[in-house]
Amino acid sequence: MVKVQATVADAYKLVHEGILALARAERRGIRIDVEYCIEKQQYLTRKVKYYQDKLSRTNFFRRWEHIYKGKVNVLSDDQLATVLYRHMKLTPPKMTTSGRGATDEESLKQLNVPELQYIIQIRKLMKIRDTYLGQFIRETNKDGYMRPSFNLHTVRTYRSSSSDPNFQNIPKRDKEAMEICRRAILPRPDHMLMEADFSALEVMISVCYHRDPVMINYLQDPAADMHLDMAKQIYINDELEKSSVLRQGAKNGFVFPQFYGDYYGNCARYLCEWGKLPVGSRWKNDDGVELANGEHLGAHMRRNQIKSFDAFVEHMKHVEDDFWNRRFNVYNQWRKTWIQQYRENGYFQMLTGFRCSGLMRKNEIVNYPVQGTAFHCLLQTFIYLEEVAQEQGWDSRLVGQVHDSIVLDANPDELHHIQAALDDIVGRRLPEQWDWIVVPLEIEIDEYAVNGPWIKE
Repeated sequence: MVKVQATVADAYKLVHEGILALARAERRGIRIDVEYCIEKQQYLTRKVKYYQDKLSRTNFFRRWEHIYKGKVNVLSDDQLATVLYRHMKLTPPKMTTSGRGATDEESLKQLNVPELQYIIQIRKLMKIRDTYLGQFIRETNKDGYMRPSFNLHTVRTYRSSSSDPNFQNIPKRDKEAMEICRRAILPRPDHMLMEADFSALEVMISVCYHRDPVMINYLQDPAADMHLDMAKQIYINDELEKSSVLRQGAKNGFVFPQFYGDYYGNCARYLCEWGKLPVGSRWKNDDGVELANGEHLGAHMRRNQIKSFDAFVEHMKHVEDDFWNRRFNVYNQWRKTWIQQYRENGYFQMLTGFRCSGLMRKNEIVNYPVQGTAFHCLLQTFIYLEEVAQEQGWDSRLVGQVHDSIVLDANPDELHHIQAALDDIVGRRLPEQWDWIVVPLEIEIDEYAVNGPWIKE
């Protein structure tokens, strides 16, 4: 186990300086195109009505009306769950913590009910219109800038949060939602938005805790590819290439979920979704994505004696066991030791000096220190970058922070100054401050068009 050198006083200093730096970003504000937001809201209202009309003409909707005597609320999870799971007798893809069948988008997509596509669209478009664009309009001042709050006192992991509006909750995974929302966010005239994003920061920080040599090799060897290796093992195919969608599936559907405490059964569903394999029937030769050799994934898996989702779940049980007890056994031992120490002490202390106590589940015990410490690296980078900007008199401004990235409203003539400052902070100053950083951290800059919105055209 790595010995924690930082103290609670060190943690307080980081929070104190972080609050001041983030407060300056809040005061500057983020420019919003309010006229665009209003026009887009009107467009979304028309699209919502289009899908509502199509839904209202279906037998599924008529059944819903009959059950609730005409008082249908398309946004009600309880109503939808009742129709799907109590009256239609469908098997829920997963359950909520309250014991009700889940009705989130991922679950609805797994059910063989075509009309649910209308509900998914209605819900998504209404959320973009009312939650995101609505709060942009509501929170933008007369000068055309909104000033979200960035908080360091609300999250149990000692990460940040944002409110009024929640700048950290702008959609990113859904391309349509992301483009609509980010198009409303603009730089100052003749400036450009920039995003300095740490690459795989939480993976890097986890290594600083467990020091697994296999993981360190994956991160330091340019030829090593953890996600591709796992895709080859999961899909029993040594011929897979880095460009394969199955590599991305292994990354997002297995590796990261495993690191955050998910289990093989859920991972099997994610992986089938990536591979386009059905979960409710035996697989056929033409099921699944097409492989490089022209064969479908279903045929390939059948040839390897995995002919159904149930068989794939059993296969994933063995993959998970191998993942933790052979491939990353040092990481696994750290998890067990860390959990045991928490149980004995009632708390744990992060490498940055912050202390977490209170009741926690196993996943929280091993995830909180990694999540918190990763954010503290970002926060310290934010503080240092703000100091450099002040010392050098930049026209560029730090205006926000989203998860593992810093958002800047930048003068195009100062890009090389920003890049040089970030390289120095991440490559030299952070490792000098915290000698427990045992793998090189990487930060990448995304640049957006001068006078353009926060999207790539």
